[in-house]
Amino acid sequence: MPEQFDVIIVGAGLSGIGSAYQLQQKCPNKSYVILEQRDSIGGTWDIFRYPGIRSDSDMYTLGYGHKPWHGGKVLADGPAIKQYVSETASENNIDKHIRYGLRVTGTAFDRQSATWSVSAEDDSGETKNFTGTMLLMCAGYYSYQRAYTPDFPGLADYRGVFFHPQFWPEGLDYADKSVIVIGSGATAVSVIPAMAKSASKVVMLQRSPTYFWSRDSYDAVGRWLDKVLPKKIAYAITRWKNATVQRVVYGFSRIWPGPLKRHLIEQVRKQLGPDYDVETHFTPHYNPWDERLCALDDNDIYPPIKAGKVEVVTDHIERFTEVGILLKSGRELEADIVVSATGLELVTNGEATLTVDGQPVNLPDIWSYKGMMYSNVPNLINTFGYINASWTLRADMVADFTCRVIHHMDETHSKQVTPCLRASDADMVAKSWIDGFQSGYMQRGLPKFPKQGDREPWLNSQNYSREKRTIGKASVDDGVLTYT
Repeated sequence: MPEQFDVIIVGAGLSGIGSAYQLQQKCPNKSYVILEQRDSIGGTWDIFRYPGIRSDSDMYTLGYGHKPWHGGKVLADGPAIKQYVSETASENNIDKHIRYGLRVTGTAFDRQSATWSVSAEDDSGETKNFTGTMLLMCAGYYSYQRAYTPDFPGLADYRGVFFHPQFWPEGLDYADKSVIVIGSGATAVSVIPAMAKSASKVVMLQRSPTYFWSRDSYDAVGRWLDKVLPKKIAYAITRWKNATVQRVVYGFSRIWPGPLKRHLIEQVRKQLGPDYDVETHFTPHYNPWDERLCALDDNDIYPPIKAGKVEVVTDHIERFTEVGILLKSGRELEADIVVSATGLELVTNGEATLTVDGQPVNLPDIWSYKGMMYSNVPNLINTFGYINASWTLRADMVADFTCRVIHHMDETHSKQVTPCLRASDADMVAKSWIDGFQSGYMQRGLPKFPKQGDREPWLNSQNYSREKRTIGKASVDDGVLTYT
């Protein structure tokens, strides 16, 4: 017999633990379980263990609204973030609800019984079954099992060590070794300064440049407020301040991309000096926030570049050789280790099958309600944060919205809540689920996701200021959510 709960949460990372906290606080009469495929809490911050792993959003906004971040650094390292999530779980007894080592393989809703059936496999291959009224997908948006690695010509010929940072070899010794890191995104700019401390040389090999935005190691305003105000108030003010800065910078980039581009490039010149070829290596061909800005921790990548410990090479790969990589330009880079920081493999529904009344749900064919529910799919809420701001800002709002929906279901004695298109939506124009974001990993994965419309509530706006109204303060009985 399956174990029965009111709510099933998939994933014990930032989103899953945050959702469980709000569920306990606002719906204390509801039973729940968290299914986590790994053997530890933390999600992203448990999976990635490469040197220099850290957040690329400030911790005042990546942290929960209910639990002040007092870990010191603005861009915290991975172990500190994992500890923060673990503390949240243990302090609120959420950890007692987690079932580890269970990979969800199937999710099926039955309208007659108004029940989700969830199947999960343990490490031995045995299947465990659970049933619940509400299913909260907090499994993130990328595969735990695989990462994106291009089909590099000649890779089999390479005699050195090659891997993707999602699967960093335990105990890897790179001291006094030559290293190539392929890529210049968030992972690359985190791992390169860390490896440069002991490697003989690190090459950042990129096809095209990325925008870098340096963050101070410590938030001066936040530290000052911490001294003069109660910690929760100081944290709330700093969180609001940082979220506002994020919103203003992103909005500025959409309206006046040219001035922001010049400012970001000028900051690089100030760090590397007038003789460095900034045009080739640090001047992207797109506008800021067409792809995510990469956050630097106090400009940490520039000193090793100036010292000759890190070289930036902008070129295309012709093929791998026995000793390294041959470039299109004809130059050959030799390396003992090659790190392929080439992106993630995006997935939907935690890589589990999704059916309603026995019929498979093809997500690209359906509409996304506020970027968190799916048309004609009952009792399912998916947490997906922001790509242009901190993930948790949106995850907190989605969790609150979920609790308000559950309350309304109780008040109206409803067993199902389903987003349904109105007659007035018949002429709705379909758009990509994330619109206007050009990062390669996102463009590769978006065809798997549902579509968004051209009007509320079928928008996935990725706009925190807007969504504070359309999600945070919005009614859960809007004529689109159908309660039965």
